[in-house]
Amino acid sequence: MADGEGKGALIVGAGSGLSASLARQMAAKGYRVGLAAREVEKLQPLADEIGAVSFACDASDPGSVEAMFVAADAALGDIDAVFFNASARARGPFVDLDPAEVKRAIEITAFGGFLVAQAAVRRMLPRGHGAILFTGASASVKGYPRSAPFAMGKFALRGLAQSLARELAPENIHVAHFVIDGGIRAEARPEPTDNPDSMLDPEAIAHTYLHVLEQDRSAWTWEVELRPWVERF
Repeated sequence: MADGEGKGALIVGAGSGLSASLARQMAAKGYRVGLAAREVEKLQPLADEIGAVSFACDASDPGSVEAMFVAADAALGDIDAVFFNASARARGPFVDLDPAEVKRAIEITAFGGFLVAQAAVRRMLPRGHGAILFTGASASVKGYPRSAPFAMGKFALRGLAQSLARELAPENIHVAHFVIDGGIRAEARPEPTDNPDSMLDPEAIAHTYLHVLEQDRSAWTWEVELRPWVERF
């Protein structure tokens, strides 16, 4: 995919920060961009800015995901690239975690990735091309204290991506997973003045996503780790 003119791109779990940077860069390359989230009203300023289309979607609900794809098919045409950015957390000491909150976090982060990918692949297979890019985190490869549910969801999402990359590469569908190993800079989350370069620039992350999206099939990447140079491995 060297150029996005006339192609559809769908960002699930869209919001400010990385998703907004992705959306702007995709639109600048000529993609017809769709933004999907549970609270669709928050997407409208960005949608208006870049000419995107917004869709309400609960990524953990099969009916909601399918309805969103049907609406996206009609609004965007063939969807060539799908980005899965949705996730949820349940924090706290392990013995105090609410099972219902843990279940919900895993449903959004992992089961949601499965539902979105399955709906996308069912559309991409008959066309013989497409790309699905999953957003992971440090927790995709290392669990942290008081954050077991997030690690459970992100580990599962990484396993899904790895399995799909092997299964679908022969079908000309590029699946890649991105380990975001560090905090992402945002207006509400500025970089500490006493620790410069300690946060990732969302524009730089989005640029890497597009680089992977445009890779030649002879040398596809299935996983990329991105971290500030000051972050420990």
